[in-house]
Amino acid sequence: MSADPVLDSALMGDWLAAYAPAGGRGDLYRGASPDMVARWQQVACGLSALSDGQPSAFQEQLTRQVQDLGLTYRLTGDADERDWPLSAMPVLIDAAEWGQIEAALIQRARLMEAVAGDIYGAGRLVADGHVPAALVTGSPYFARSMRGLRPLADHYLHVYAVDLARGPDGQWRILSDRLRLANGVGYALENRLAISRQTGSLLGDVHVRRMSGFFADLRSGIAADCGRENPRIALLSPGLLNQSHAEQAYLARYLGFPLVEGRDLMVQEDRLYLRTIAGPKRIDALWRWLDTNALDPLAFDARSSLGVPDLFGAWARGGLEMANWPGVEVLESRAMAAFLPRLCGVLLNEEPLLPNIATWWCGQPAEAEDVIARIDDLVIASAFGTQAVGLPASGRVVGADLTAAQRAELIAAMRRRPMDYAGQEILQMATTPALVGDALVPRPFTLRAFVARDGHGGWSVMSGGFARLISPDAMPGALLDSGDLSADVWVVDPLPQPRPEAIGDTPSAPIRRGGGILASQTADNLFWFARYGERAEMTLRVLGNLLGSSIEVDGAGEGEAEATNAMVQLLVQWGAIAPDTVGQPLDRLCAAALAEAQLPGGIHALVRRFQTAGLGLRQRFARDFWRIANRALPPIRDTHPQGLMRWTRELLERFGALAGQMAENMVRGPAYDFLDMGRRLERALSICHVTRVLARPGADVDALNALLELCLAQITYRARYLAGAMRLPVLDLVLLDPDNPRSLVYQVERLCDHLAGLPRLRDDNLPERPLRSARGVLALLQSLSVEDIDEARLHEIETRLMTLSETIAARYFLPVERQAATGPEALLA
Repeated sequence: MSADPVLDSALMGDWLAAYAPAGGRGDLYRGASPDMVARWQQVACGLSALSDGQPSAFQEQLTRQVQDLGLTYRLTGDADERDWPLSAMPVLIDAAEWGQIEAALIQRARLMEAVAGDIYGAGRLVADGHVPAALVTGSPYFARSMRGLRPLADHYLHVYAVDLARGPDGQWRILSDRLRLANGVGYALENRLAISRQTGSLLGDVHVRRMSGFFADLRSGIAADCGRENPRIALLSPGLLNQSHAEQAYLARYLGFPLVEGRDLMVQEDRLYLRTIAGPKRIDALWRWLDTNALDPLAFDARSSLGVPDLFGAWARGGLEMANWPGVEVLESRAMAAFLPRLCGVLLNEEPLLPNIATWWCGQPAEAEDVIARIDDLVIASAFGTQAVGLPASGRVVGADLTAAQRAELIAAMRRRPMDYAGQEILQMATTPALVGDALVPRPFTLRAFVARDGHGGWSVMSGGFARLISPDAMPGALLDSGDLSADVWVVDPLPQPRPEAIGDTPSAPIRRGGGILASQTADNLFWFARYGERAEMTLRVLGNLLGSSIEVDGAGEGEAEATNAMVQLLVQWGAIAPDTVGQPLDRLCAAALAEAQLPGGIHALVRRFQTAGLGLRQRFARDFWRIANRALPPIRDTHPQGLMRWTRELLERFGALAGQMAENMVRGPAYDFLDMGRRLERALSICHVTRVLARPGADVDALNALLELCLAQITYRARYLAGAMRLPVLDLVLLDPDNPRSLVYQVERLCDHLAGLPRLRDDNLPERPLRSARGVLALLQSLSVEDIDEARLHEIETRLMTLSETIAARYFLPVERQAATGPEALLA
């Protein structure tokens, strides 16, 4: 796609108006080379062409693409995740300018490595007076117990993020350093994926550099420091409720790292192991997304429930590589930033290639008085990122925005504990075009860039990064705030670049099969994800049966009323409706069950649990599967029987689509085994339960027909038997027919198959207890004739299936202390 020399579209008119130099304000258009101006115009015209001159339509398409890809994030205090806000207009940076930034970022990474090595090593910076001791020891992120410990390969940093901003003079400045967490590195990749899918060949036409090489370098850099061939590297996550869990899951899937939490891990003999269904498996390196204080409750914060006991011993005695080395977050503080320009000369004997945003630490008397004297011209911020008296929750405030009372309170606090505060210059940031409606409007922006150590001991810089387009009245610092947008960052070359080797394309890589190791917690989530889905599906079938009766029958006969009452009692026993709901009209009763979110068997409650279990699995699910599973329940707008029936059928179709995705697209292996085992076990329990209720001796035709409907066996029965529903033939089809994929015996056969194929801990090749338990149930079923089946026998089978569930959990899942369940919750297996 080439740039149109005649720029007469409304889009380009808005763009030129926003970016022509005016008022002396710096921006990306100002001072750009003619080639870069042409690139900006080419991109704007390309986006306009892709949307037939209506850029807002393109933005809507991109938003749908984001939703299809499952890109989400969570703000502090949010109960639910939000869709990722991606602007259609990227930020463009010339390759020559990027080359200067890249060199400066590598220098900055080298400086951070050297400072970390001195703080936790020789300590010469403090001893020689280059850094005040209070700057180090006064930081809440200084890990005193890490003094004297060195990483395996003497590398303190593997992944480093830095926030940059462009000032009015066109000069880039470093706003902050991020060594603890490289938040945004996954979102940068996801932004590129979403944009590239939506823009066709535009990236190639503009000569945008690729990102994939950076991630290959990141992975090889961590692996090279493990000192072991084919090391196993895991990404340590704080858990599902973390703000960037979606990003962590995506990174783990892309890089091929197991996504683990502290409860998945254990330390034995100074080695770290992952609890898997096949026993402990060694982990050679952790890419941590946890604060140092949370890593080991025995060595740091005893209140932490996120870490691993004695993890400190594993890395301290050389049994584990950590990325990044615990304690390096001491370098992130604004107080430290005030000293880094001088330390560049001290440690590297070089002048900084990029300046910091000007910072003064108030822990020094002269600087403190200067900051207080110029408070109206500065931003006053927490020196170490902790809450400080007189500052808002964000930890930053513009001095000129304070009232007289607030100013007096802040100054008094600064005089009491000056070391808690830092002053920073107020930076007027350059703007970049953001697509709002059908217009391009200027938005101030920051760029988060990423540096990783490669496999040869050098540094690799991501070509591009993650841009935060700051909303009005927001302050830079967070990954994203409410009202902000993100944007892809395109580093543009004058000529097309050769395609780099993509991650995972190594020709000599050995052939492997199987899905890799399966953590016990992941197996648990797969098992219960399927069980909650199957439980919701059976409940929906009961509701559909009841709603069908209320629609299609003018007056219920005695038999139908008996069957209806039995199914209503099923809903009560499952916790789908409260007992006092019984007796209400069927449509109101079904509407209550569909909307129920408090009782454990209500549809909303089951779907919520289903999706919560799925959150821990999204790194394993294909995007199409996860998009269907995570789709929010639509509101129930029509409460008439026909409307409720449509709502029920739509949700049943969703579960059917998931079953089809799983059956056709999921690789067979332990992950599939646990997913299907959960479904089979839950279905077997449901079959036992509904059969006991609907097929008692003397059951009428309506109850038996309802059982056939719930077990999806009506068509087969009618094709097999010319007569109407009779109890023994119905029982044989529903319970004992091994060719019926919805029969009880079929479910148990599949359970045995899955359990037989799982890894064993024993060397004697004898079957383990879960398999013996499942085979016992199967043998019982195969020994029965249909005449032998009564309510007591079904109750026995149901009890043995519940015991099987417990033995599976005891053998394969992590131990969990549970309080004794009471009430409806006790009915959930």
